[in-house]
Amino acid sequence: MLAKEIKTGAILVYEGEPIAIQTIHVQTPSARGAATLYKYRARNLVTKQKIDIVLKGTDSLDEADFQRRPIKLMYAEPDMLHFLDQQDYNQYSLPREDLEEEIPYLTENLEGMLALIYNDECVGVQLPTAVELEITYAEPSVKGNSATGRTKPVTLSTGLIVHVPEYISQGEIIKVDTRTGEFLGRA
Repeated sequence: MLAKEIKTGAILVYEGEPIAIQTIHVQTPSARGAATLYKYRARNLVTKQKIDIVLKGTDSLDEADFQRRPIKLMYAEPDMLHFLDQQDYNQYSLPREDLEEEIPYLTENLEGMLALIYNDECVGVQLPTAVELEITYAEPSVKGNSATGRTKPVTLSTGLIVHVPEYISQGEIIKVDTRTGEFLGRA
């Protein structure tokens, strides 16, 4: 896959190891004839280390030979999370520290979650792009402040804190983007 075609969330092979692209920064040249540089921040899916990669637009990386299988969260322990494969009912266990970025969005009934299977081993979890979570704590909105686009922090059922418009109240269910952690709208 050419560097200019790589998107966030892509799973590729870099130096013989599978990586997941997390962020992309494009640096355009200031001089004639200079090449556009693509800077990627990725995570090695086996060792869990973060990697910085710089490629020119014509460079390429191979796509990883991965399986994505639908899963559900079964239960959580203090140090492990356990998932159930929805097709063949295999169980996968992953350490809690490997899923630090995903935990604030995980619920038992989350639909669209995928296990990343590499060499018959679960190396990670891919979340849907948006999840629906309930607001468990929100400051009451002040009447008359709705003319401005102000926001307030609210606490969601998973403990995640998100900024929402002032008119949103406790008990409502909202959509949150799992890539950025931003409020998308009411569910």
